[in-house]
Amino acid sequence: MASTSRVTGSDIVDTLTSLLLDPFQYSFMVRALVVSILVGLTCPVIGSFIVTRGLAFMGDALAHAVMPGLVVGFLLGFSPLLGAAPAGIAVALLIGLISRRTGIGEDTSIGILFAGMFAFGLLLLAKAGGLTIDVEDVLLGQVLGVTQTDVLVTAGLAALVIACLYVFHRPLVFTSFDPVGARVVGIPTGLMDYVLLALIALVIVLSVQAVGVVLVMAMLVTPAATAYLLVRRFVAMMWVGAALGMSAAVVGLYLSYHLDLPSGPAMALVATAFFALAALAKQRRPA
Repeated sequence: MASTSRVTGSDIVDTLTSLLLDPFQYSFMVRALVVSILVGLTCPVIGSFIVTRGLAFMGDALAHAVMPGLVVGFLLGFSPLLGAAPAGIAVALLIGLISRRTGIGEDTSIGILFAGMFAFGLLLLAKAGGLTIDVEDVLLGQVLGVTQTDVLVTAGLAALVIACLYVFHRPLVFTSFDPVGARVVGIPTGLMDYVLLALIALVIVLSVQAVGVVLVMAMLVTPAATAYLLVRRFVAMMWVGAALGMSAAVVGLYLSYHLDLPSGPAMALVATAFFALAALAKQRRPA
């Protein structure tokens, strides 16, 4: 008589343990996990300001405008994040400066610099000799290829962003919700706008290697927008968004490993799935 195999609770635990821990026997997966968590934490925190102030197009423009800095970083042989950080901050400040000095609308300034800098970066990449990077990796991210230096740079940028948010939290929130009242009480709203633009640029820079230039907006906006549907207070929105962002990044990383999927798109799709669930839940909630 043939023996029948029976699945026990121990077998299920062993399988789950294997699914969770096996990826991290490789050092590149450990580095990818650290970077993914940092991206998932910082993106929605800044993304809360982006959603509240309607700056999604600004974030998308900055994500594309750091392209020349990334290529210069690759060309000089150091972490591309070190090249992209000053480029991103410079473009963010330039957008505000052009709008204030010329009278051109901010959206127009964004569109001009978005297209110009991205095109310049693509030309640099096309003409650079000896580079082993692929345009697809830049556009869609390659978190599995981050080096130890990239991890340290990402951690440093994330710490800088969190520290700046802690220092400037009150004036940034006041300026975001009541710019007129903020000016009346003496808050330099113009300076706060520049601070926020610089922080957005830094977060985009530290996210590019994880999810790429094209998908960085998914991690910046989607978890924060999901949190906006779930909570009422702004600080709670930042915390919930960070939790959702980290969850989307980690789940996406697991999916990319076990299902052989590109890591950036996997993270973006998980974040989008979270938003879809929140939107459905809110739609069905009785008034």
